Amino acid sequence: MRRLVPIFLAGLTLVGLLSGQNAVGRNADAEDFHVYRDAPRLLLTPQRLRLLQRERERQSARWEQFDALISGGAPMAEPGFARALYYQVTRQPATARQAIEWALGNATDLRQLALVFDWCGPALSPVESDRLAVKIERALAAPATDVRGQSARVFAAIALADRLPDQGNAVLSEIVQKWWRAQIVPQLTSRGNAPPAALPREQRYALYEMLHALRDNLRIDLRESAAAYFKDLPLAHLTGHYPAPFAAPENEFEIPVFLHDGNPDPSDAAMSRAAGLAMVGYDTNALESQLLQGWLMRDRFIMRGSLGAVYEFLWANPYQPGLNYDQVPLVFHEPYTGEVFARTSWDEDATWIGYFDGRLQLFQNGSLQTLRQGAAVSPVKVGTATITSAPARDAAKFRLENETLFVLGLAPRSEYAVEIDDQELEFLDTDAGGTLQVPTSGSANVGVRIRLRGPLAEGQIADAIK
Repeated sequence: MRRLVPIFLAGLTLVGLLSGQNAVGRNADAEDFHVYRDAPRLLLTPQRLRLLQRERERQSARWEQFDALISGGAPMAEPGFARALYYQVTRQPATARQAIEWALGNATDLRQLALVFDWCGPALSPVESDRLAVKIERALAAPATDVRGQSARVFAAIALADRLPDQGNAVLSEIVQKWWRAQIVPQLTSRGNAPPAALPREQRYALYEMLHALRDNLRIDLRESAAAYFKDLPLAHLTGHYPAPFAAPENEFEIPVFLHDGNPDPSDAAMSRAAGLAMVGYDTNALESQLLQGWLMRDRFIMRGSLGAVYEFLWANPYQPGLNYDQVPLVFHEPYTGEVFARTSWDEDATWIGYFDGRLQLFQNGSLQTLRQGAAVSPVKVGTATITSAPARDAAKFRLENETLFVLGLAPRSEYAVEIDDQELEFLDTDAGGTLQVPTSGSANVGVRIRLRGPLAEGQIADAIK
């Protein structure tokens, strides 16, 4: 398993893989996909709801912002979600009525419809309840192919469980067993495919909503079948943000990595922060979560807009202990995605390098540069590591002074011959993203030569790449 060390090394041991598979097998034998829990079933566990109600009593800053938006009649980005949550905390019938009227109107967002049905149940008349249930059930019948769509179907099945002939068993078992375990997990636990295609970062919040809903109602933890991937996901999430904040009209944002042209999208930044808050809420005791918590709990980044303020109030727990995020290693490497995120420091003016989704970015002097595919980057020293890219995929040579070398942009999942001065020739594999990690055992000022392993005899490789 992986540990927090100066260079963040990631690897799935055979023991960990087998234990994860055995856990899945044991759970599958005893699993029950019928939902019997009383409403509210979605996200609002008794503990979380009590915390939110106490935040109202204390008039916390997050509650005051949320209350000001709803009480002031501000147009909400997600009106059903926002007003249904406000009703659960305050029990004000007028707010429930607004959420219900929205849901029974032209609304088509299955996730929000399910939340209104689940959270505003006491305010629904029998006729309204029947109408909304029919609307949700029709939308539930439509197939989904991505995380966001499947998460919404999980919400719908759980909210409607009492009205379904099998208490949600058919829908939920199909999502967990056939979609998640048969389609998604193989991509997360093998090096045959890079997981971002299965779990794109912009849908991480939806992923964690689904994790919460299934665990709260069925006691099923989807992470168990891909434990190595999820263990470090909080740190992958944290390090996958640029060093400099972005000043939006309502608050400052940490900006998650992106490849589109133009300026950052504050909505993407809001949902990225919401995803981090939901991660901490899912596993508060993990070291990785506590580091993420320390990064999130900075007042200047509290979300105050009509989209983010609702998530801020729902998930943020300032009473949860957090660790100083400057303890997070300066280099993060995830071999199952091929991602590498490195920075020279945790200051906002740090030089930052990111390699993700097959693209290489450099953030330096407040400017973001996305390099064309195949472009080389000059070596950057980060702590005890050197980050660089190869001018060609088949062969390259480097001069190394630090302990570990990360070579980006090589052929994915390929074997390379690696020769280090005064050391024996060895063969190392690149990860799913084409990153080669070369440990040099503390050697200083040594030459490193690499070549994609081919038909040359091993004795000829060193001469061929000089």
